Amino acid sequence: MELSLYERMRNRLVKTKDNFKEKIENVMYMGSFDDDFFDELEETLILSDLGAQTSVKITEALRKKIKETHSKSKEEVMGFLKEILIEMVQVEAVKPQGPTIMLVVGVNGVGKTTTIAKLASRYKSQGKKVVIAAADTFRAAAAEQLDEWAQRVGVDIVKSTTGADPGAVVFDAIGAAKARNADILLCDTAGRLHNKVNLMNELQKISRIIIREGEGFTIHNLMILDATTGQNAINQAKVFHDCVDISGIILTKLDGTAKGGIAISIIDEMQIPIEYVGIGEKSEDLIDFDPKKFVDLLFE
Repeated sequence: MELSLYERMRNRLVKTKDNFKEKIENVMYMGSFDDDFFDELEETLILSDLGAQTSVKITEALRKKIKETHSKSKEEVMGFLKEILIEMVQVEAVKPQGPTIMLVVGVNGVGKTTTIAKLASRYKSQGKKVVIAAADTFRAAAAEQLDEWAQRVGVDIVKSTTGADPGAVVFDAIGAAKARNADILLCDTAGRLHNKVNLMNELQKISRIIIREGEGFTIHNLMILDATTGQNAINQAKVFHDCVDISGIILTKLDGTAKGGIAISIIDEMQIPIEYVGIGEKSEDLIDFDPKKFVDLLFE
């Protein structure tokens, strides 16, 4: 019998789930809910990759809830904590409607090329006509890798030579998407370092071309983040968001970390929804992210 997406996520994230729950339960059984308890809880949340800002917000909300209810039950307090986290991740994801241009950004090594291939496969399986723009002309093998994926998935690709102007590739791809009545145009970009000003300027140029030429298309800017990089992923997201307006996040390699709190921290600090998570290498291992179910999973 085919497993549900939730069951597949639970099976892949068993390390994350067990690690988080064990740490929280250890804190809960300290004894009383005093200052030492909240200090320990805050430290535990930070060690689970929720980050200092989000961890402080959670502990203060829990402190207030316990004070209001006069609760002394560990089970009840655990329930309060879960409620706080669920409320924290309720950032509405607005999936684009109609023909869409997706600008896909991220640093090197986050799994951008394979994620674009997974997205192309997903949309094609939904009956959509997909075009890929291989606008990472900085890295010699990038276009070749995407070309292989495009052939494997069975979608069109627009590419150029290494060193070509990436903006020109995107310009041509938008023209091709219009001519072929494409539903989705996926634009790859160079896996730039977020502290390289000239590369970030180039990304802004690509974004301007999409805005200028993309009449009739919804523009959806996706940022790909590697869950195993922890709080550094949020630093990356903030810089990219200042450069191009990020409207959705894809969190890859979530099955490779025991600290899954990074998902909660990203949503809380960025107020941008996580749309998909990567939990493996196969095309079906890119799954829709349901924040409430993710929190449920952490407390199983």
